[in-house]
Amino acid sequence: MLLTRILTVNQMGMWALFLTITGIFELSKSSLLKNAHIKYASSIDDVEVQAEIASSSFLINAAITLLFIILIVLFSNWLGRWFHTGNELGHMLQWFIPGLIFMVFYAHLEAVQQSNLDFRGGFAGGLVRQVFFFLVIALYKVLGWPLTVVQLAIYQSVSIGLGALVLFLDSRKYLLFRFNASKKWIKEIFHFGGYIFGSGVVANISQSLDQLMIGKFIIEPKFVAYYNVASRINLLVDIPSYAAAEVLFPKASRASAEGDQARVKFFYERMVAILLSFTIPLALVIISFPTLFTYIVGGPAYALAAPILQIYMITGIFRPAQNQAANLLNSMGKSKITFWANTGTLTIALVSNYICLRVFGFYGAAIGTVIATLLGFIAWYFIMRRQIGLELHSVWNHSIATYRTLFRRIRGFVSRSPTS
Repeated sequence: MLLTRILTVNQMGMWALFLTITGIFELSKSSLLKNAHIKYASSIDDVEVQAEIASSSFLINAAITLLFIILIVLFSNWLGRWFHTGNELGHMLQWFIPGLIFMVFYAHLEAVQQSNLDFRGGFAGGLVRQVFFFLVIALYKVLGWPLTVVQLAIYQSVSIGLGALVLFLDSRKYLLFRFNASKKWIKEIFHFGGYIFGSGVVANISQSLDQLMIGKFIIEPKFVAYYNVASRINLLVDIPSYAAAEVLFPKASRASAEGDQARVKFFYERMVAILLSFTIPLALVIISFPTLFTYIVGGPAYALAAPILQIYMITGIFRPAQNQAANLLNSMGKSKITFWANTGTLTIALVSNYICLRVFGFYGAAIGTVIATLLGFIAWYFIMRRQIGLELHSVWNHSIATYRTLFRRIRGFVSRSPTS
């Protein structure tokens, strides 16, 4: 909200492209390492073996990051020209190299915590990271200092470093402070995470495909900014889904390892029902007042984002079920199915976005994304029905039970209030 009032629309477009590129890398790497680390470490009680798993995961993490840094050094300026941003996007990526190094430690420590079903340190690290970044932007706004996108990339790096430090301080109880990576566990992690990594790359590209295609085919970076503002608001609907995935993965991994298929099915249906109970009302409110939300987040300069936001809220209703389905299959060791399902969804999205951009112009990427999401939802339904026996009426019943529970809680709270 502050950045849209400090940066020009063109600068916001470049910032959106920067976040998209770095986000695709980091989330894809996380898909390879974090899930494998959590799955193996949470199902093994031997501390020495857990240390081997953690060391092997850290080594792969550092190696992949080093490869990405080399690619940035060699090709970042070319990438900036490809997206019509001049040299600024390349400079942003180059100045973010320290942040990529800090992210190796941040992601590793977060995985160590979650493999022990401890989410406190991750919350604290994320809070410090975001609050610092916000305060820097607020300071520039209050004092009226000019802020460049390159400076933003530098402050992003510093914020990740501070978050990693906080995570380290809270994770010491889980660390053995020795490095004993093994060939066996490196192979295991790649064996488990290879398809997850591929599926993560595909899923993250799919999620940002609209902004990437707008950046390439509509020429000016400012048009990416309109899509980015709509996507930011759309993330409000997705936040509970991603948080739920962090909790569901270790629990479903353990249930799957124990062969308890009924419990795995229950976890999925219950989680999707709870998420839909929150996302549907929120999406309907945003669909009803899109201009209000785009004005609050972006200001009057981003009025063009309102129709995009309305279209995206439709996808927001369907995405929780798909997100949880992919997460659950990965926890069950069926990452190959997730990879091919995500690849199919990306192919559909590429075709539909390209055709809709040619036919409808600026809003075509949003329309294409909705088409791909609806077709993807249908495919995922049949996949989950085959894999875990998914029943839609069970999801419905869990949703009704969630609303009843909320109503009882609210009624109980009101009845205990002194002013009731």
